[in-house]
Amino acid sequence: MSRISEFPEEGELVVCTVQSVKNFGAFVTLDEYDNKEGFIHIRDVATGWIKYIRDYVREGQKIVCKVLGVDSSKGHIDLSLKSVNEHQRREKIQQWKNENKAEKLLGIVAERLGKDIQQCFDEFGYDVIENFGSLFAAFEQCTANPKALDQAGLEGDWTTVFSQVAQENVAPPYVQIDGYLELTCPLSDGVDHIRKALLLGMDSIEGRVKMQYVGAPRYRIVVSAPDYKSAEEEMKKVADEIISSLKHCGGLGSFHREVK
Repeated sequence: MSRISEFPEEGELVVCTVQSVKNFGAFVTLDEYDNKEGFIHIRDVATGWIKYIRDYVREGQKIVCKVLGVDSSKGHIDLSLKSVNEHQRREKIQQWKNENKAEKLLGIVAERLGKDIQQCFDEFGYDVIENFGSLFAAFEQCTANPKALDQAGLEGDWTTVFSQVAQENVAPPYVQIDGYLELTCPLSDGVDHIRKALLLGMDSIEGRVKMQYVGAPRYRIVVSAPDYKSAEEEMKKVADEIISSLKHCGGLGSFHREVK
């Protein structure tokens, strides 16, 4: 994976491949930094006393480490495995997979432009990363908005090809949020009125909402949208529609983001 920086920064999370395991620690290569070598001292492999280091790391394993220190003059990179929790590990691995995919997509862009991938990085790739934070984020945004590159102030014949490749290969980014409704209706056919109100709410945002029965009188709403702001707005629209519909027949409703 191409990088502007030759060395990682202290505190950064990096994807590594374990090359050699010794009693005193493990030697790894950093996948995102041209396979530069790093070292994890045994005290930074795991918390507590370690009897067998290979219970925690083994040759060929992909791991996520935190950078403790970098001496670029000597080429030394000190790492910690124990400082990375499971959530950080999963998130970093997914980010790494996304960027690997993005680089392959840039390869398709390069092929269509009749250039090699390094030319694309030099001519516009690094500018894309600077504007969007990552190559994959740029492809995602172009999928959701074909004019994303133009709106970011990036110009050139390559922008059309970049957006086309994005729309052909990347699913639009979506976030998902949920909330809870408490619904009651005193009428003898109150259950039918609640069901109709829920269906009206689902129809109000064109299939991007799911309803789940939790247990009377509670229902869970799940909304998917391109970003959190849109998701919150659509969640409110759905909840208001359902509660308003139910009130017309003498029912009551309230909305909560967390289970009460």
